[in-house]
Amino acid sequence: MELRAREGRAVLVRSGEGRALDPADLALPAALVAALHEWAGVARQVSLPPHGNHGPALELITHRGRLLAGRVAALLGIPVRYRDPISGRTELVEVPRTRLAIPPPPVPIGEPTPWATGLTVSLFVAVLVLCVIIALSSGLADASPWFALGANALIAAGLAPSLWLSRSVPVWRWVALGATAGLLAAWLSLILALFLG
Repeated sequence: MELRAREGRAVLVRSGEGRALDPADLALPAALVAALHEWAGVARQVSLPPHGNHGPALELITHRGRLLAGRVAALLGIPVRYRDPISGRTELVEVPRTRLAIPPPPVPIGEPTPWATGLTVSLFVAVLVLCVIIALSSGLADASPWFALGANALIAAGLAPSLWLSRSVPVWRWVALGATAGLLAAWLSLILALFLG
């Protein structure tokens, strides 16, 4: 595939065919197609005789065309030859080998962990979860201890994914720690009540 500028329009020519295709025919994004045609139009305007020879403008057109050829190569997944509309030279633009990765969230360096505040939140959440589950279990245990055990299993299974995902979020990890501790304490008290009661 070769990127060229013809009469103010960008075209892509398949190797060996010689037939020019509009970039829109290759299902390229509309913004890229517009940028390609804009590049070809500017190249034609700058190279026309009344404008003369503008060195910096010509270099910018060459550079912009090379960048656009790189984007086409990346989207098509194949190397693209780029024919400079100013000099007529052709060069091969390879598919970029680097993949864009989502960077991890920034970790503040040197910021202390708020242990006192975090553990206070965890303790409050643990007591809250413990009280709620014991109140639920004691109400259900009157009907059947096994029914209370099943309800607690469903609660724990429902909370487990949220607690697992929250374990690495800076503020929510304290809530997850407290809820996990409250669940474990409630389970321990429920099991003790079943065997002792």
